[in-house]
Amino acid sequence: MKQSESPATLIMIFGATGDLAKRKLFPSLYHLFRKKKLSERFAVIGVARREWSKETFQSHVKDSVIASIGKVDNIDEFISHFYYQPHDVSDSESYVALKKLAQTLDEQYNLEGNRIFYLAMAPEFFGTIAEHLKKDGLTDTNGFTRLVIEKPFGHDLESAIELNKRIRTAFSESEIYRIDHYLGKVMVQNIEAIRFANALFEPLWNNRYISNIQVTSSETLGVEERGRYYENSGALRDMFQNHMLQMVALLAMEPPIKLTTDEIRSEKVKVLRALRPIKGDQVHEYFVRGQYGKGVINGKEVVAYREEPNVDPHSNTETFVAGKVMIDNFRWAGVPFYIRTGKRMATKSTKIVVQFKDVPMNLYYKMDQPLSPNLLVIHIQPEEGITLHLNTKQSGQSTGMIPIKLSFGNNSFDAINTPEAYEKLLYDAIRGDATNFTHWDEVSLSWRFVDEISEVWANTSAHFPNYEAGSMGPKEADHLLEKDGFFWWPIDRLDVDNCQ
Repeated sequence: MKQSESPATLIMIFGATGDLAKRKLFPSLYHLFRKKKLSERFAVIGVARREWSKETFQSHVKDSVIASIGKVDNIDEFISHFYYQPHDVSDSESYVALKKLAQTLDEQYNLEGNRIFYLAMAPEFFGTIAEHLKKDGLTDTNGFTRLVIEKPFGHDLESAIELNKRIRTAFSESEIYRIDHYLGKVMVQNIEAIRFANALFEPLWNNRYISNIQVTSSETLGVEERGRYYENSGALRDMFQNHMLQMVALLAMEPPIKLTTDEIRSEKVKVLRALRPIKGDQVHEYFVRGQYGKGVINGKEVVAYREEPNVDPHSNTETFVAGKVMIDNFRWAGVPFYIRTGKRMATKSTKIVVQFKDVPMNLYYKMDQPLSPNLLVIHIQPEEGITLHLNTKQSGQSTGMIPIKLSFGNNSFDAINTPEAYEKLLYDAIRGDATNFTHWDEVSLSWRFVDEISEVWANTSAHFPNYEAGSMGPKEADHLLEKDGFFWWPIDRLDVDNCQ
């Protein structure tokens, strides 16, 4: 389908009174409106259970935008495009009323029948809503129809297959946009550019020159009010199955024939197919889980996970995962991808560290000063940028070496103009660009890999808690690398503005 820069669009947000819409979707739509990336012919219908009026909803949208952004221009013009429909997701009469409002707005704004259905609500309703949209005629239009859904897409492979079957009764795969907000982050999207636009890196991007790759996504926050959800998810399903494996796929994929949606997805799928399966007792060899106990974050004492609201006091749910992933293909044979993610850790950071192999003969070796390895660090959040760690000779007569770095930080130049991930992904969905959304093949392959791990953990009692809040996870995660002769690079020392 040919992409338009700003096609006329009707966006229906199911769960419009919820936290995601308030914190992310409304401010992102406002940014697109302010930058004139939304056509003047657009309308938004907020759909939720609350018996709100249009005016109440518009005031809610206005407040959320101001709270997120601060000073705003043309906010009244922006919210004039917003409408509201009280809704029961299981009642066909609600969909009939929604269809009537959609048809009215279609004529009022000349929307050409283009409709995006954004499901910003609990995943157990995804299948029900999709089936009703089809049965009650909301997808019967002359324009495009697209379904945008949030993670999690299922709880395991079996539930994901069942959910996919239900959604596919109403939408084709090309009309389904599964959001992974990490794929909207600037530096995640830059992984492809760093690799494929630089002769310095792509010839070295293989097992001949790279010793290991480390992907870390750490949070200082606990589960907060998400205890009930997290008890049924855990870090493996909440972060590893989607965000972390997506970054691995981008790092390991072969160069696509063209930078198109189908070609990029095809190469990512090949990576996920090449993941070495981890089964049975191998799980304990390749993966480590953890759960935070009480500790100190930013000088403040915080409670253990088992003391959080809506959490089982004897919970076996992991809040930390570290794993060694092997990709059994020609390019990556023998190169470990180490991945770790967790809550209540020492710092909030998402970084990728590519460690290159040592030179065959170190002419500058000194017993008291070993040569530092070359590193390429991709900073994803909170700072954005890249850093290349090199070695250079000390000044003077000495043959000693000192590590230096070459850095580029987005924050130093154009952070103000960097689109928030949801803003970028919403714009892509409106234009019909599915490149940075997850295809069903990716979802199914990642679940197939993760299910083997979660099954073993579910049937094995863990000794929790096993790491303090404010640390970088359990000691077993360090041992995972030590037995291969590596260590986790301290992410707090790899900041764009920190040289050593």
